Amino acid sequence: MSVARFEVLHRDASGFARRGRLQLPHGVVETPVFMPVGTQATVKSLTPADLTDDIKASIILGNTYHLMLRPGADLVEKMGGLHRFMAWEKPILTDSGGFQVWSLGDLRKIEEHGVRFRSHIDGAEIFLGPKQSMHIQRQLGSDIVMAFDECTPYPASVDEANASMQMSMRWAAECRMHLPVNNHQALFGIVQGGMYPDLRLESLDAVAAIDFEGIAIGGLSVGEPKEEMLAMLDALAPHLPADKPHYVMGVGTPDDLIEGVDRGIDMFDCVMPTRNARNGTLFTDNGKLNIKNLCHAEDEQPIMEGCSCYTCTHFSRAYLRHLYMAKEILSSRLNTLHNLHYYCDLMQRARTALEDGNWPEFRDQFLQRYRDDA
Repeated sequence: MSVARFEVLHRDASGFARRGRLQLPHGVVETPVFMPVGTQATVKSLTPADLTDDIKASIILGNTYHLMLRPGADLVEKMGGLHRFMAWEKPILTDSGGFQVWSLGDLRKIEEHGVRFRSHIDGAEIFLGPKQSMHIQRQLGSDIVMAFDECTPYPASVDEANASMQMSMRWAAECRMHLPVNNHQALFGIVQGGMYPDLRLESLDAVAAIDFEGIAIGGLSVGEPKEEMLAMLDALAPHLPADKPHYVMGVGTPDDLIEGVDRGIDMFDCVMPTRNARNGTLFTDNGKLNIKNLCHAEDEQPIMEGCSCYTCTHFSRAYLRHLYMAKEILSSRLNTLHNLHYYCDLMQRARTALEDGNWPEFRDQFLQRYRDDA
């Protein structure tokens, strides 16, 4: 039996949207789901209790690249693994480090079996490839391990995108070799191919041919127009394996999530809700709200009427603006609580709509309201 047991509970009769359940070693994840990003073994400004009790998060992310540099995978393993180290008892997905290495740009050197680069912390030379990434993620002990891939830049010519994708597919096979099927960790393969539908489908075929427990779509939200991102999801949606979870990486805004669910995506992550929270930008059904604006100085309303998060049920926009302008630490905490609650609750509402059989109505009403008011 697979370490990641996935079942589809409800399907939208008119399209690809679906409501599922993913069982992992550290718990059950109801899908579609948003996964808060805890890059360095912490979701910035929040405790595990916040994530469990208020945000209702069922799975969070850690990152191989950052944790291998600090505090080091050997130390995390010595401390009992990432779950014990950060006191998080629910599932964890670890990104392979491929995206972070890609973001180094000219500071990296791509080789056949990985990438050579220098640490942004102390300048030490490091080599990271499929073998090393799988070893580190075994040490971390995450429930879901991501294959090590080469994130195709945007823009890229068809030849550049093809060469990048082919390397990722060779690395995908290496990852499976270095992390065989087991009963502790699931391994997800990653579809690449830039903004070229034919390359995306070729990549999907290659990933599907390897015995991965899940299918991820990478190389999106890297600077391309939203229309191109959705076009790639449109090209893939009819061909995604129905019996495996589908994860689109690093996406995105609330309307991106709803568009993704509509195209059969089950799992999402993005730093946007936490990063924007620290910059004073808050998400609502009526689009983004900038708490820095002077119009909120005497505003007694919560961030969003009807929101049940701790921030909205206790504090006014006026108070939140005061905290932000005064550069109080509590500002980041309360704003992050709201944004992550909003994202996770949006996926709960999506699951309910799929269960009730009214997904198209929910989708259309949300997108119209969010975009009209954004």
